[in-house]
Amino acid sequence: MATVKGGAPAGLAPTGMLYRYRRLYTGPLQAIVLDWAGTTVDYGCMAPVAVFVEVFRRRGITLSLPQARAPMGLEKRDHIRAIARQPAVTEQWQSVIGSGWTEADIDALFRESQQLQQACVADYAGLIPGTLAAVAAFRARGLKIGSTTGYSRPIMDVLLPAAGQQGYAPDAALCPDDVPAGRPYPWMAYANAMQLGVYPMAAIVKVGDTIPDIEEGLNAGMWTIGLTKSGNELGLSEHEASHMDPQQLAGRLQQIEQRMRQVGAHYVAETIAEVPAILDRINACLQAGEQP
Repeated sequence: MATVKGGAPAGLAPTGMLYRYRRLYTGPLQAIVLDWAGTTVDYGCMAPVAVFVEVFRRRGITLSLPQARAPMGLEKRDHIRAIARQPAVTEQWQSVIGSGWTEADIDALFRESQQLQQACVADYAGLIPGTLAAVAAFRARGLKIGSTTGYSRPIMDVLLPAAGQQGYAPDAALCPDDVPAGRPYPWMAYANAMQLGVYPMAAIVKVGDTIPDIEEGLNAGMWTIGLTKSGNELGLSEHEASHMDPQQLAGRLQQIEQRMRQVGAHYVAETIAEVPAILDRINACLQAGEQP
């Protein structure tokens, strides 16, 4: 950055005034990075929840769905640890097991969850309605498509071909075990940018259905779009959401939107189907010199 201080030649800067200059990217968006469960596949983000409830159940610990869902978006080992740290779960563990949980317990739960998740993830791999049309719209805008997830590579090795058979194949798919750490760290987002060959980060949009998704995008310096209806925050299947009382549904979605905006989401939509129109708004912001 260059700074011009007092004493500059006449007509450039009056004495005593300071100016700071910075370079702004004003070109179009070049890429979009999508989450998986709850964003492009698995409406309601059901697969991870079912597995977490089951692995704890096998140890005599009963999880409520909100307890299992609360840390969603994190790398799965971190997710399990976050579940165990919830006071009610810690208390139940102490009562049932007779001692507090340890990192060895977390490791064992994680290994077991990976086996179960690998076995069932394809059963929950249905594309969320609007995904293919949205992806086509992204391609029509010249965007490259990346992705990040809380799933490990072995699970993505099952999910990727299942999605591909339905017509969805992103240009890059990064997992937490591909980088030093998962969300909310920005490393998967940076790795996507490198694999896609895209910069600056202001030219990329991150889309996801959890708070860690939004934090990942913000920490990477990207535009972020949170999804309220199709993912973990609402936690309902498409059928359940469509049959919910409209006023109750609207109230729930408004609460989710508020939480997402409070952590810094630039835009919020219900599902991926609404994202293409938002990209046009972001392009207008970039052209005007606005940054994420």
